[in-house]
Amino acid sequence: MNIQTAYHGSFTVNDEDLLSFPQGVPGFHEEKQFVLIPLEDNNWFQILQSTMTPDLAFITTNPFLYFSEYDFELDGANLEQLGNPTTADIQVLAILTVKNPFNESTANLQAPIIINTANKSGKQVILTDTNYRTQHQILAQPDGKKG
Repeated sequence: MNIQTAYHGSFTVNDEDLLSFPQGVPGFHEEKQFVLIPLEDNNWFQILQSTMTPDLAFITTNPFLYFSEYDFELDGANLEQLGNPTTADIQVLAILTVKNPFNESTANLQAPIIINTANKSGKQVILTDTNYRTQHQILAQPDGKKG
């Protein structure tokens, strides 16, 4: 199927690459289908693109590449909504806010995107009772610390 995208123009998507978000994503509850589009020549970032709305696309990354201590548990309700995936079937993504200059870009660690790679379902989970915020700097600051 061909879709219009925010960053790649017209893009061909295979049906097996479609991701179902039965509850949509917060703020976009009507958006139920997305696809992950890799950035060319870049293994660190992907675009989580709506198949329905061309301008709705999130730049994402594997948060563990930047935050090795990142850790949380999914409750039973979230696991059930994802189809009770095994640990091996879970892919975690963080939505980025890309800024100029790039070293000021941040990752949302409070609301990760969780994908069950076995059944291609996804959900944005909002973590509560945590110190994670919606804006953690992904690159080290001059003093060597991350935000």
